[in-house]
Amino acid sequence: MSALLRELRLLARDRAALALLAVALLAAAVAVASGLAEVRQQRAQLAALADADRREREAVAAQQADWGSAAYYTFHLTGAPPSAFAFAALGLREHGPWQHRVRMLALEGQIHEPDAGQPEVAVLGRFDYAFVAATLAPLLAILLLHGLAAGERAAGRHDLLVATARSGTRLWLLRAGLRIALLAVALLLPLAVGSMLEGTAGAVALVAAALVTAHLLFWALLCRWLDRDGATPPSTQLMQGVGAWLLLAVVAPAAIAAVAERRHPLPEGAAILMAQREAVNAAWDLPKAATMQAFVARHPEWAAHAEVQRPFEWKWYFAFQQVGDEAAAPLSQAHREGRAARARTAATLAWLAPPAALERQLEALAGTDATAALAYETAVRDFHASLRQWYYPRLFRDLPYAGDELAQRPTFTPPPG
Repeated sequence: MSALLRELRLLARDRAALALLAVALLAAAVAVASGLAEVRQQRAQLAALADADRREREAVAAQQADWGSAAYYTFHLTGAPPSAFAFAALGLREHGPWQHRVRMLALEGQIHEPDAGQPEVAVLGRFDYAFVAATLAPLLAILLLHGLAAGERAAGRHDLLVATARSGTRLWLLRAGLRIALLAVALLLPLAVGSMLEGTAGAVALVAAALVTAHLLFWALLCRWLDRDGATPPSTQLMQGVGAWLLLAVVAPAAIAAVAERRHPLPEGAAILMAQREAVNAAWDLPKAATMQAFVARHPEWAAHAEVQRPFEWKWYFAFQQVGDEAAAPLSQAHREGRAARARTAATLAWLAPPAALERQLEALAGTDATAALAYETAVRDFHASLRQWYYPRLFRDLPYAGDELAQRPTFTPPPG
């Protein structure tokens, strides 16, 4: 206990160390506050859109006189609310779609249109808690722990301190352990507050805390390895530590992303959008029988109702919308499979770079990773398919319009968060 109190007194006089701990606390607090503000803004936006969507559907329903018009003019809001831990790791919610307003029209264009102008993501990513824990915290740990033994040797106190502690390793463990423990507290305290405010499940918060602590221990062991003989000057150790940080926290994540992209090329969203639109636009110039034949080939259950006798019929219109989706289906499927393959490759390679691994694990806990994004897209596709299944019997069988039945249309259910 006396040794611990001595180390606490020494640390209290180390202004540089105190400043670094304050930076850690401030950075984590700002990141958590920013994340909380962002997810609350997203929830408020979804709530406002849901209310506007409901009122708009009611107004549109009151103005229609047939099933085709109701299907054409009605938008349906879909959205994936942020999880209770999303504030800590925004992940793909920062630059990927988490809401759509979809109609019964061809779906591929509605899903991939936002991709056409998607901005590039910065190499280091967004300043959220995951960034602080994965990228900034290791640098602070290096600044706190480098040269602990070498510094004492240079000051001429090393042998006396080792004799007092009875072991050089024990001395280092006490001094470094105190610093890394305080750094962990500075990082985890804001996370705990944010988790309580958001109602994050205790198990999720504990796993996140364990991951962050394990990450700090990795960097502490790296600093110990650099300072193993106490002979390397602290300035040299600092340069070596910063070099390792640059390699593992900056260069390696960028290289991992580049390898995943190169190994798994995928079609651009704009290419999928173009393929679908070309198929839809071409249908206006084709004989209606040709369009219906292509539709019935994949949907034989409507063969008995596929004849088009008038210049315009809604069933023909929505049939060629679906034919347009099916024309773009191979590209769309390749796009989804490529994204999933990239995520798997990046997750495997991330174990070579602990900061990248930590960030991905936090995003997985928060439900903001590629898996969650693909699950949301799948939910949108399933919902759109259910709309088609609901409208098609009414359109193809030419059932009398009954506006009160519109309340029975499918509703979107977000994937589990």
